[in-house]
Amino acid sequence: MIRFSRTLAAACGLALLTPAAQAQDATPETPPTEEEFSLDEETAAPVEISPEVTAVLGQMDEVIKALDSKATRTGNSWQFTLEERVMLVVTDATAGRMRIITPIALIADLPEDAMQRLMQANFDTALDARYAVAQDLVWGAFLHPLDTLTQRDFASGILQTHSIGETFGTTFSSGAISYGGGDSGAIFEEQLKELLDQLEKNSTT
Repeated sequence: MIRFSRTLAAACGLALLTPAAQAQDATPETPPTEEEFSLDEETAAPVEISPEVTAVLGQMDEVIKALDSKATRTGNSWQFTLEERVMLVVTDATAGRMRIITPIALIADLPEDAMQRLMQANFDTALDARYAVAQDLVWGAFLHPLDTLTQRDFASGILQTHSIGETFGTTFSSGAISYGGGDSGAIFEEQLKELLDQLEKNSTT
């Protein structure tokens, strides 16, 4: 089984930093702080958003704030922390899609057979979340159309993306389903239920 040190996430802020910052140090020895991350959005003309999509974005905001009261929102994208893991949510109203992502590891530091293992995990244990590669990094990612995104879908997507980041190098699992009579599936469902209960409580106060 491939195993990776959690310290490999130290350089995962690279892709979200400015080019100048990348040039200074391509492999920082300590994990980047939350302040070092930025969505670095390109300037674009305002896009008219339908009332339905506006409502979905509002529900997404509620879920994120329930997980991290210090979450930051830039336009219709968010950055927050879940159990010390940096999470990003990016939306594209024009394309009608959203994605949840989390940086995991530098590609240059992976063992030779790591990519095959990631593809295997994408086939069975990663489920709705996926391992992906971009900007010399391995990411956890969850994509979904905005117009059919429910609050439960979004909450589940966050938990699955977080899980494949945390289990990278061991079980490579989204936590949503487990085989062989293990406990992971029940634990995931309990986490999801607690989050949805908290959102319902917030909506009534």
